Amino acid sequence: MEFSLSRAEVNRFEYRDEATSTNDVLKALATADAAAWPDLSALVTDNQTEGRGRLGRVWLAPTGKSLAISVLVRPGITHQLPPQSLGWLPLLAGAAMTLAVQKVVAATVHPVENVKEAEQPRHDIALKWPNDVLIDGYKVCGILCELLPDASGVIIGGGLNLSLDEHDLPTLTSTSLLLVTRTAPNPDEVLAEYLHELATLYRKFLAANGDAEKSGLHAQVSALCGTLGSDVRVELPGGTDLIGTATSIDTEGRLNVVNQADGLERSVAAGDVTHLRY
Repeated sequence: MEFSLSRAEVNRFEYRDEATSTNDVLKALATADAAAWPDLSALVTDNQTEGRGRLGRVWLAPTGKSLAISVLVRPGITHQLPPQSLGWLPLLAGAAMTLAVQKVVAATVHPVENVKEAEQPRHDIALKWPNDVLIDGYKVCGILCELLPDASGVIIGGGLNLSLDEHDLPTLTSTSLLLVTRTAPNPDEVLAEYLHELATLYRKFLAANGDAEKSGLHAQVSALCGTLGSDVRVELPGGTDLIGTATSIDTEGRLNVVNQADGLERSVAAGDVTHLRY
């Protein structure tokens, strides 16, 4: 694949016919030769053999039906960001993918003839805190961010379901762009949209010295986040659950949840979130 559109969006782009984990491969390459892998470098494959997601989960997909995307950012090269600002990178990536998927779906799903405007099919595309992208409540993409061993950069990994059919889906709560739009997506066009949104949000974030408020990132993520206002169960590190209503995202990117048990608000920095449906 040439990926001519995607190549234009980043400072280095490499496509591989196969990779174990694009995060692991890019981590090794960027550590061995930092100069060859600058800020906003991308490594992509449609055949990832040892993919993984958050919390150590295995991420597998049939060859040619999904994209594994890893982008290296090195914010410390040009800006001295406060360490806590790096916690916004997973949310930034999730917002970028949400915006890209919104554009792709909007451009692909055409109006149905002889159907009133109010009855036209619509899709709810939202960010689930911190960085899953959902279409109508079903997961189409997940993000995994990892620090380089020498802390000189962060790898933003993403797995996007392109053309999986019903029999390919890894879980009952997954979907793909093909299933939603009924049209086989162009991988280069989809990837270019994501890389463009990612680079745009990232550069604004850098220009504001990692301030999510000043850069507009906090407002953007909050507007896209379907978790806010939802009843949720958060599986916290250590095995305990927090059940309540997600109310907001704080200035450090943490999810604020009003505990159903005692009515007190807690800020969650890490955890696996499930949207509850009663």
